Amino acid sequence: MLAFCSRAVAGMVRPCVLGRPRHLVKPVSATRVAGRYLSHQRGLPSLPVPPLQQTCERYMAALEPIVEADELSRTRRLVEEFQEAGGVGERLQRGLERRARGAENWLSQWWVQVAYLDFRMPVVVHSSPGLVLPRMDFRDRAGQIRFASRLIAGVLDFKTMIDNETLPVEYLGGKPLCMNQYYQVLSSCRIPGLKRDSVVNHARSSRPPKHITVAHNCQFFQLDVYSSDGTPLTPDQLCVQLEKICGASQEAEAEPVGILTAQHRDVWGKAYLRLISDETNKESVTAIQRSIFTLCLDGAPRGAAAELHRSSAAVQMLHGGGSRGHSGNRWFDKTLQFMVAEDGTCGANYEHAPAEGPPIVALIDHVVEYTRRKPETPGSPAGSPPVPRRLRFNVTPEIRRDIEDAKVSVNSLAQDLDVRVEVFGHFGKNVPKAHKMSPDAFIQMALQLAYYRRFRRCCATYESASLRMFRLGRTDTIRSASSASASFVKAFDDPSKQNQEKVDLMENAVRAHRAYTNMAVSGQAIDRHLLGLKMQAAEENLPVPAIFTDPAYAKALHYRLSTSQVPSKTDCVMCFGPVVPDGYGVCYNPMEDHINFAVSAFNSCRETDAAVLAGAVEEALLDMRRLLDQNPRSKL
Repeated sequence: MLAFCSRAVAGMVRPCVLGRPRHLVKPVSATRVAGRYLSHQRGLPSLPVPPLQQTCERYMAALEPIVEADELSRTRRLVEEFQEAGGVGERLQRGLERRARGAENWLSQWWVQVAYLDFRMPVVVHSSPGLVLPRMDFRDRAGQIRFASRLIAGVLDFKTMIDNETLPVEYLGGKPLCMNQYYQVLSSCRIPGLKRDSVVNHARSSRPPKHITVAHNCQFFQLDVYSSDGTPLTPDQLCVQLEKICGASQEAEAEPVGILTAQHRDVWGKAYLRLISDETNKESVTAIQRSIFTLCLDGAPRGAAAELHRSSAAVQMLHGGGSRGHSGNRWFDKTLQFMVAEDGTCGANYEHAPAEGPPIVALIDHVVEYTRRKPETPGSPAGSPPVPRRLRFNVTPEIRRDIEDAKVSVNSLAQDLDVRVEVFGHFGKNVPKAHKMSPDAFIQMALQLAYYRRFRRCCATYESASLRMFRLGRTDTIRSASSASASFVKAFDDPSKQNQEKVDLMENAVRAHRAYTNMAVSGQAIDRHLLGLKMQAAEENLPVPAIFTDPAYAKALHYRLSTSQVPSKTDCVMCFGPVVPDGYGVCYNPMEDHINFAVSAFNSCRETDAAVLAGAVEEALLDMRRLLDQNPRSKL
């Protein structure tokens, strides 16, 4: 498993709050503004290298709530040795500062390599998030195709802003953010390797792709989405093309080649070489990799009770439901896949290496708005678009065995994953804001309380913080488990404590979380700096410093709570798997009067249960509000 968490959708709180950009339904400009993107990027600051002593002190503080006192004493000695004058820490710090002076971003290349491309577990569940949209208002093939055609048109509408460099710049606390990730999500794909993967982006190639991939019944089609004059096909034209695809693939493909992309990366890397050794297969794979995005047209998922529909939908977005579901109707290496099922279930899955959650959510917000817009009167089409091209595969006996192995693998993973999507309907951002508390910090403290009540201990907790204030910035870690949060959760159910003391401890924990968040988005958190120092040692062919082989460091990176806030205008929720076998994945979208939660766990771990934790979080949120209501004069 990953030695650190790579979740990457930022939880941001005031005063450093990401002002939601206006995701315009119409492109800002139909005219290309050449050079605007590069000009904006050049104006962004470089990611700083935090002071060594500061990181060491903050590292020790982060260990306090999760490491025993005797172990902490040993770690303190190691940290003191690491940072002493003339020691290895100072040498690595100088090397890191030297790297920072010569690079656009000293971290980004290392981060993508270590967190994603070197990560050999399947991208399915372990890396790629899913996103569940509200159920759409159709229940048949005709409605599915009508909606899918408008979805395609909406993505192309957003793509116009990318191509013309007219995307509205986003801001964090009044400072402009790096927009690079928006230019990485379309026309890109992960390529499996034997030991390390790579990512290819065709958007800026000499002949950028003009097609998408459509998957139906485990068969793949190349669908050109632009007319001969360069204008996007209309939704009506796209409807006709999707009908042709469905008509040509009425029976499920016996050999679902797409399921290979759900395999362990080393296994898939070897199978990939066998697959593309055939020229027909190589041409088909290249067409998928080059495509703008993938649209997966699914049949109706197996029936689930109405109250569990969102949980069932989350499974479809994360892994497709296994070989008897829709896992073969995917190409999981593709950066962006949209899923549209016959029963109105809709959502997306994205491969994490090129981008974090916010650009994906911004695109999806735009697409959902577009699909709800009143259709325009179409202009005269520029000729008939070409018939969609079936992407054919020659499946040898060896490839057939690879497919069977992949089925076993994805079925095991699908059976092991427990996902629960819940709508907490009692309140949303409104209650914490009324008490002058950060909604994100309030929810994070509820997670800490829920976990502590369940296990009677605190755990290393990951929440992602955006580093997009800096050029090519990705993420750092907000460590939600702090000494302040530990004091709060331990006192909350203690009958010897007065309510006012509990409120004071809650407010202190919320303030501590806000302070850590602001520190993280400013490039002053500890985790990426420590990673950089460790990577620098490898660059200089030095032995791994003792602080990184210390058991306390492993505990600090064993995130039993891996969490992300993914705010969205759309009433959706993102979901992802746990990052450790005995952990939880928790994603939430706080709306004004409710909160969408997705909680995941592995069935193979007897200690964890997604539904139980989801219930504990609901209880914690209600108890925290009740405590505040009983002490109305208490304000931050």
